[in-house]
Amino acid sequence: MNSEQWIEKSDRYIMKNYGRFPLVPLRGEGCRLWDADGREYLDFLGGIAVNNLGHCPPKVVEALRRQAGEMIHCSNLYQIPRQIELAELLCQNSFADKAFFCNSGAEANEAAIKLARKYSRDNFGPERFAIITATDSFHGRTMATVSATGQEKVQRFFDPLLHGFSHVPFNDPAALEAAITPATCAIMLEPIQGESGVNIPSSDYFREVRRICDEYNLLLIFDEVQVGMGRTGRLFAYENFDCTPDIMTLAKALAGGAPIGAMLAKDEIAASFTPGTHGSTFGGNPLVCAAAVATLRVMLDEDILARTRETGAYLMAELEKLAQTYPFAGPVRGIGLMVGMPLSIPAGDIVRKGHERGVLLNAVHDTVLRFVPPLIVTKQEVDQMIFILDGILAEVEA
Repeated sequence: MNSEQWIEKSDRYIMKNYGRFPLVPLRGEGCRLWDADGREYLDFLGGIAVNNLGHCPPKVVEALRRQAGEMIHCSNLYQIPRQIELAELLCQNSFADKAFFCNSGAEANEAAIKLARKYSRDNFGPERFAIITATDSFHGRTMATVSATGQEKVQRFFDPLLHGFSHVPFNDPAALEAAITPATCAIMLEPIQGESGVNIPSSDYFREVRRICDEYNLLLIFDEVQVGMGRTGRLFAYENFDCTPDIMTLAKALAGGAPIGAMLAKDEIAASFTPGTHGSTFGGNPLVCAAAVATLRVMLDEDILARTRETGAYLMAELEKLAQTYPFAGPVRGIGLMVGMPLSIPAGDIVRKGHERGVLLNAVHDTVLRFVPPLIVTKQEVDQMIFILDGILAEVEA
């Protein structure tokens, strides 16, 4: 079938909760996709920061094939070697001592919220349950994570929200400290706010957040669902900010495109999850864990992080040149290969024109172009995207 035929069938059978573009990718390799009509696209979205190793990374594909031939699923009633191997890798390369696995970023954040409340109840009593998050944050689409999210457009239509969440301006430690009440048990933040336009805090913000948490005996939860797994040029984003969390959540890029989520915590906090307090049927099953182990080994063994820092700096420099050319663009902001270019005009048309010219771009918060390509993107591919984007911006300016 061609793209038009697939879209007609989609309109007939798929719910309309996504604003889908008329684009039907069928095959991917590295940083490129091909649609149902055979058109080629350069991918600077990466499945929204999922395909960190590109499309169909050979070692992840091989791990999936091998594991599918041995065992696809196994209940968490039993020990799962690939899950144990993945937990060991994550803990040995982070601050954490224990891991819990689930299926998505929203589930990982749900688990973090539950663990924070359980730990606080265990240690301080039932009166401490509230969690402070940031304005413009995004933590997921489940009811608890919608309540935690600091964006009205995400919460609209779903009242009543869950009790026990409040929101303060990002990058404002004074506002954060002022919002603490006797009911507060944790602070939950994204190290970089991705969905609201790649918002990067000042260099000392998280050091001050850590001080506040320590002074008031609060847990610090980092939502690294989008910014973890090498996106910033460090394996985990917290490594950029001289601040260690107590709980961290991961998902998106953890398994090279296979659906997985993870919550990591220090031993004394993880101990509050006792048998029966939380669980997941598919979470951490052998198939996704095999993919995640292969992904993590490639990240650690093949110098992906240094490459991310170098290519990310190149991408930002090239985008900044464009921003200096077009008065409605910039200044560019980002870390590693998580880069945003704000515009003073709507960004949606630029994304659509990118599709027409064979490059997948992304807009967030209506006026920010977000660039989250696979971490294996080359400088030549950056040059190709910049050439196309330059042409689009020139057309918009005219």
